[in-house]
Amino acid sequence: MWHGERSTNTRNITVPKFGLCCKEGKIKLPPLKQALLYLRQLLRYNERGESSNFRPNIRLYNSMFAFTSMGGKVDYEINKQTPGPYVFRLNGQNYHQIGTLLPKDDVMKPKFAQLHIHDTENEVRNRITASTSMESKTKPDENIVIGLLEMLDEHNVLVKSFRMARDRFENRDIKDVRLRLINKRSKDGRQYNLPSASEVAALIIGEQDGENNEFDIITETKDRMLQRILELHPSYMSMQYPLLFPYGEDGFRPEIEYQKKRGDKGKRKYVTMLEFYAYRIQQCLNQATTLQMSGRLFLQFLVDAATCIEQWRLNWYRTNQGKLRTELYRGLHDAIENGDTRTEQVGQRIILPSTYNGSPRNKQQNYQDAMAICRWAGYPDLFITFTCNPKWPEIQDMLDLIPGQKPEDRPDIVARVFMLKLKELMNDIKNEKCFGQTIASKFTNQLQLYYCLDDCPKSFLLIFLYLHAVVYTIEFQKRGLPHAHILVFLHPDDKDPSPSQIDKIISAEIPDKNSDPDGYEAVQNYMIHGPCGQAHPKSPCMVDKSCAKHFPKSFCTETTIDEDNYPVYRRRDDGNTVDKNGVKLDNRFVVPYNRNILVKYQAHINVEWCNRSRSIKYLFKYIHKGEDRTTVLIETEEQQRETRGGKLTNRDDEIKRYLDARYISGCEAAWRIFQFPLQYREPAVEKLQFHLENEHVVVFPDSMDLDKIISRPNIEKTMFTEWMTANQLHEEARSLTYAQFPTKWTWHAKEKEWRKRRGGKKTIGRIYYAQPTSGEKYYLRMLLNTVKGCRSYEEIRTVDGVVHPTYKSACYALGLLNDDKEGDNCIKEASHWASAPQMRQLFCTILLFCEVTDPAKLWQTNWELLSEDIQRRQRRILNFQALELNSLQIKSLLLAEIEHLLAKGGKSLKDFPGIPLPDSSILWKNFEEYRLTENMRLNSSEGSPEEKAKTAEFANWILNIGDGTTATIDDEDWVSIPEDLILNKGDDPKASIVNNTYPELHNKYTDRTYLEERAILCPRNETVDQINTYIMSQIPVMLMRNINQSAGLCNGTRLTITQLGKRFIEGQVITGTNIGGKVYIPRIIMSPSDSKWPFILFVQTHSKEEKMHTEWIR
Repeated sequence: MWHGERSTNTRNITVPKFGLCCKEGKIKLPPLKQALLYLRQLLRYNERGESSNFRPNIRLYNSMFAFTSMGGKVDYEINKQTPGPYVFRLNGQNYHQIGTLLPKDDVMKPKFAQLHIHDTENEVRNRITASTSMESKTKPDENIVIGLLEMLDEHNVLVKSFRMARDRFENRDIKDVRLRLINKRSKDGRQYNLPSASEVAALIIGEQDGENNEFDIITETKDRMLQRILELHPSYMSMQYPLLFPYGEDGFRPEIEYQKKRGDKGKRKYVTMLEFYAYRIQQCLNQATTLQMSGRLFLQFLVDAATCIEQWRLNWYRTNQGKLRTELYRGLHDAIENGDTRTEQVGQRIILPSTYNGSPRNKQQNYQDAMAICRWAGYPDLFITFTCNPKWPEIQDMLDLIPGQKPEDRPDIVARVFMLKLKELMNDIKNEKCFGQTIASKFTNQLQLYYCLDDCPKSFLLIFLYLHAVVYTIEFQKRGLPHAHILVFLHPDDKDPSPSQIDKIISAEIPDKNSDPDGYEAVQNYMIHGPCGQAHPKSPCMVDKSCAKHFPKSFCTETTIDEDNYPVYRRRDDGNTVDKNGVKLDNRFVVPYNRNILVKYQAHINVEWCNRSRSIKYLFKYIHKGEDRTTVLIETEEQQRETRGGKLTNRDDEIKRYLDARYISGCEAAWRIFQFPLQYREPAVEKLQFHLENEHVVVFPDSMDLDKIISRPNIEKTMFTEWMTANQLHEEARSLTYAQFPTKWTWHAKEKEWRKRRGGKKTIGRIYYAQPTSGEKYYLRMLLNTVKGCRSYEEIRTVDGVVHPTYKSACYALGLLNDDKEGDNCIKEASHWASAPQMRQLFCTILLFCEVTDPAKLWQTNWELLSEDIQRRQRRILNFQALELNSLQIKSLLLAEIEHLLAKGGKSLKDFPGIPLPDSSILWKNFEEYRLTENMRLNSSEGSPEEKAKTAEFANWILNIGDGTTATIDDEDWVSIPEDLILNKGDDPKASIVNNTYPELHNKYTDRTYLEERAILCPRNETVDQINTYIMSQIPVMLMRNINQSAGLCNGTRLTITQLGKRFIEGQVITGTNIGGKVYIPRIIMSPSDSKWPFILFVQTHSKEEKMHTEWIR
């Protein structure tokens, strides 16, 4: 462990303690046993012979011996798109499944666990045939397979259990054999992890007898579906990774107790799944390093463990929160008065809450918290992107403990070192020598920290600046490396520095090599973009023959602020250049940086000035955007039956609907297993609940008497009601609004009371947002931002001694709603966090549902806030970055969008006097508008009534998509595709789409009409190659010359293509005496080297445009 990883509460003692691995000694697990000599030899780095074949194909070899299949979808494209280190990236819901003991019939080939039982006389060939890889470039070595087979047969208890089943099947009189994989262990999980064969499994002959544990796995003989293995089963990982756990060692299981420590008062008694895997992946001196040496398989294990932890948490929400209900406090009283006394009759299901890290609500809460800091501290001043450098010496020092390892082999080490560097950088930003000190530290330490490096040129001396707040979020690049997006808020006294002061913080120039060699080397290594453009047209940044990052920039003699309020940094044509990949690059290719930070951290650290940007909320949207993700549906069998026919039932549990599943790679998996933070905010944000009287939310379990719920102590108390109570009890509390209250007081949820804040830690408040259409709740929130020290609901509605009947009338009395201030203030407030499309939707909502007396004034004062993305979007649409629109053009485009939104509500801009209409072309008045309302295809008299009805349904579906009437979720349009248009991908997606598009291909591949009527459309060239390769493997080819008669390679021999190389063809013979034999045919030059003919034969191919009618397209 590094010293910086010590626990916070042991920072000041001589012998620190560490919680990342063993939770300060509370966790003790039996060490993993040293792997057998043969496996250790295969795992060695930089070795020739078998190891050179084994290491790059270790995932393939592991799958040959795995008992279970993995349900997640491996992203193979990531390693094909750009060159670089290998990345294991998983998409979708992950789980492990096990099949039956024997294949369903004699035609089907054995897979996974079946390979240990069925046709073991040909086991080596069966394993090689059953295991295919889309990323392997070399064939598996048969000798390695034999060696691993012998090793596992002798030492792996799981293999021995399945061999027992094989021996039983060899007795022809016994047909009904099942294997029970036992979940229960009698030995202490802190000391033993090597079970015996009898502890792992038991054979069941005939009828099942004895009692089963609910988590036992019963593998049937035949004719059963795949069954999913629970993540709590002790053999969950060892069945999937026999090469990582060659003895069949137990993994996580419940009720592994903590080590008892003197004075420990913790409530939890057992090791959690997350703590187990965080401990197990550590590199310890007293246990084997098989895991850490397994390279690509270790990456897969990390991702598998992280998704296993996540899935178990989601299962908890599914099975436990589904038992909880919520209802308004007043609603419970109403239910009792109506005679409903059981909770099954009241309330709604709990949804996936914002407390679940990574949920959509969690991301939205983080975003709104960041915007709350922005409202309190002003716009952020600096935007810093800190990217991990895998070549840091700390990483290499750790890798050297296992000679030959590279950073891509150990994402756990990369994640830990980046976390340490990020902590140090944040400490420098807040307390040391970067941009100044935070407002929190300023409260406790008034000493100014002047900082300049003695070896730093005077041109780079930093001015002294106070910091006000800091926000960061962690993301992971597609190739897996972590990076942090950091927003720095300067103290109000230090905002709006002059361009010359910006030059002292940010540089976009190459330092002089002689006067600042350290700076020059750091900029050359980390802060130069490119080469791209003509020097490297295939650079990843090149899009449509231009750099997507807009490099090279223009030379500039001084820093200025452009008309869009973005800085244009000084880039002088001073002759300084760096050489990168043989190309000399000048200041136009420099990414802005801070010299001191760059030299210290030796990594790519981009520093940008952002204070004056009007589009600051898009910066917040960017740093809090979701990960790469896909939408999957997690359902039970019962729920699947509910969705048959393409119609989803109306469910009341969000977890039963779509789960937002992301792409996850090894480094992110390690980050999550170590529980490193994905977001950081300083100061902290207290989210403030509010509600109308007796309408606070009450959480209660299913099947409970409502009388007992109502009589629970303090059920009527909430954060909001106790704010009013604190105002009653404490005179000094009455000088604060509800939003200001957390700056001086802290909320203690357990005791349900506010207490005066102690110490200098800063916290700000954020009142939950309410829509204008929420009625009185919206007006109550408006008052809470203004009134101070209220002691009751009645007092909130009191203005100048008059108690108003509604919060809305109180708002009128305070002048908050006069002259359309309500709508104007609503738009102004939402502009701090809402995107421009959301702002336009809000503007239309106010027009449609609120009382607007002067629509023209509301438009005129807010149109700029509604149009912030118009020009940027038009640049993207037209692919013209230099496009400049004038205000009339922007207004016209904006008004056209608003007109479209109002039309959905049955209104038009014509209904709101004073708001202009979109400008039209001068020719437009000569046009008459027609709308297509009839689908002519429906007028056809052909087809049965059922076919016509189906055609009508399809036509209406297409029409709805074209009209944009599909459901909208989170500003994105989601289209529900009818079930009959969706092709089930099955176990092999390529086989499913090919067999569906080209049925009976092996019989009809010579039929020209058959081929012309069909086509498979692919979005990427790589997918085209995969489909073509698969189809070629299904179509027999004929050898046209004698090559090797003893191997059956004669003129007329028919083969199926199994692999197409650049210089060879791998095929399988399907005719003659060598049927089933696999052969390799080299590329043969057909021109003779010593030709006696007086001429050269040329073959020319001709192509012509042909009319093709394709009826089958996938």
